[in-house]
Amino acid sequence: MGRLDGKTVVLTAAAQGIGRATAELFAKEGARVIATDINVDKLKELDAIPGIETHVLDVTKNADVESFASKIDRIDILFNCAGYVANGTILDCEEKDWDFSFDINVKSMYRMCRQFIPKMISQNAGSVINMSSVASSIKGAANRFVYGVTKAAVIGFTKSLAVDFVKHNIRANSICPGTVETPSLDERLASLPNPEQARKDFIARQKMGRFGTAEEIAHLVLYLASDESAFITGQEFVIDGGWSL
Repeated sequence: MGRLDGKTVVLTAAAQGIGRATAELFAKEGARVIATDINVDKLKELDAIPGIETHVLDVTKNADVESFASKIDRIDILFNCAGYVANGTILDCEEKDWDFSFDINVKSMYRMCRQFIPKMISQNAGSVINMSSVASSIKGAANRFVYGVTKAAVIGFTKSLAVDFVKHNIRANSICPGTVETPSLDERLASLPNPEQARKDFIARQKMGRFGTAEEIAHLVLYLASDESAFITGQEFVIDGGWSL
């Protein structure tokens, strides 16, 4: 038997990286996985996996989120994984950059939770897992100004959900990874003047001497989604290889 047998999961940013690893693991553990993303081609690759159904969804569009949610009657687990990493200090952050980062990293979670928490209330059960980062209220990271601000907001957002809905048997927790080997990281490194040196520099700051893997993060998401963590809510879980120590 799988740890998520009979559970219905909705997750965002499922086409690659942590979202994809989580979708695949959840399906393996017996869940009905409703995987969403805006990357149509990469998302289609999940269609061949038993237990996964895919839906193209732009979490920055309220009407799209409302329409998508209206088609789903039951949800046991919501994993808000969509996000964007902006580089630079406050001096590099124009107001449009601030708004863009908050729209994807925080307001997308607001949109999803507004639609799906009422369904969880009607069931008197549910688990919400939000993607934060160790670069947040946990640790200041150089040149991650607006990213760190948004991820700190996610932690506060999650704690508010936890305290407001614990009486409905709804749990909410956030995950705070360090640097993880994903296509997103590869793209960010490739955009730098010396990608090879940048990779070495990134690894040098990792106390374990390596990046985390998407699969390692997915296993933590699984724990928080499963009944094994039934007594945990309102917490942020650091999984960063010791970077924040």
